Amino acid sequence: MAAPESALDASPYGTPSYEAWMRVAIQEAKAALATGDVPIGAVVVDPGGEVIGVGRNEREALADPTAHAEVLAIRAAAGALRAHDRGDGWRLEDCTLVVTLEPCAMCAGAVVLARIPRVVFGAWDEKAGAAGSVFDILRERRLNHRAEVYGGVLGEECAELLREFFAAHR
Repeated sequence: MAAPESALDASPYGTPSYEAWMRVAIQEAKAALATGDVPIGAVVVDPGGEVIGVGRNEREALADPTAHAEVLAIRAAAGALRAHDRGDGWRLEDCTLVVTLEPCAMCAGAVVLARIPRVVFGAWDEKAGAAGSVFDILRERRLNHRAEVYGGVLGEECAELLREFFAAHR
């Protein structure tokens, strides 16, 4: 078998999956615009390919500095697992987090704590990214959990959402 040409080819769920899930995350990101929040969206996908948690930035809407898309999607996924008696609820082992922007340090920490083994993101965050840009928390050898990271999935589309938002707000 040839080496994968991109993160999409390396998807354990088949080539089109990461892009399809990223499109769901992009829709969540666009919904954040209604509350004046930075357009970042996230989904958590279970091993069967079902979206079990969604989130979008809601820091402005909730007046909560921790209301990042990833954290809200992880909370929703954990709640869904618990509601359906699937494990203990907080361990999201075998799930995938798909997010429109490279996770920050807080969100990368949440991924580690939730034991999420795979993170897929769109745009790179050269100012605060913690999945390879500024820090690499998700693959830090000294931590008890590490995640596979696939960056740049629909990256230009995700980055354009952010550019448009910040151009209008600065």
